[in-house]
Amino acid sequence: MIKKLKLLARHLWLDASDTRRAVPPDLLERLTQRVAASERRHSGEIRICVESSLPLSYLWRLSAQTTIADLTRQRALAMFSKLRVWDTEQNNGVLIYLLLAEHAIEIVADRGLARHADPAQWREIVTHMTQAFQDKRYEDGLTQALEETSAVLVAHFALDSLQTTSSPPSNELPDTPLLQ
Repeated sequence: MIKKLKLLARHLWLDASDTRRAVPPDLLERLTQRVAASERRHSGEIRICVESSLPLSYLWRLSAQTTIADLTRQRALAMFSKLRVWDTEQNNGVLIYLLLAEHAIEIVADRGLARHADPAQWREIVTHMTQAFQDKRYEDGLTQALEETSAVLVAHFALDSLQTTSSPPSNELPDTPLLQ
C-alpha cells in the first residue's frame, strides 16, 4: 500500500513544467532539427514523446497483475495511436517514448518496420539511452537513439538519391517532440 502511495505521489507531483525543464527550448529545437535531418534520409517517420507522469486513469489500473512497466507500455502504445504514428503511408513510423516519473523508455515501431527490424535492436537502443540518462547525458542519449533509429529506417526504407534531389520526401508527421 505504501509503495502504491509513493507511486501516486511521484506521478501527481510531476507536471508539464518538469518536462520542459528536462527538455528546454534549445534542446527541443536541436531534437526537431535532428528528426527532420533523419527523415530526409528515409521514408519513415520518427516521433519523440516526453511525458512527466502517467495520467491518473492509468495509475488506477495498477494491480498485482499489472506492473508499472505494463502501464508504461500501454501508455506508449496509446500515444503511438494518438499521435497517429501508425498512420503513415508505408506503416514505418517509430515512437520514442520517455516517462520521466519512472525513468522509463519505450520504443514502438509500426508494423511495416517491425517486419524488418528485430525487437533486440529496439531493446539495444533503449539500453544505450538508459545508460546515457543514468550518466545525466540526456541530449546524448536522445541523439544516439535518433541516430540508431535512423540507421534501422535507412537500412529498410532508404530514399534513393534521385528522389531526394528531385523532390523532398513528404513529411507526414510533425518533427517537433511532444512534451507533456
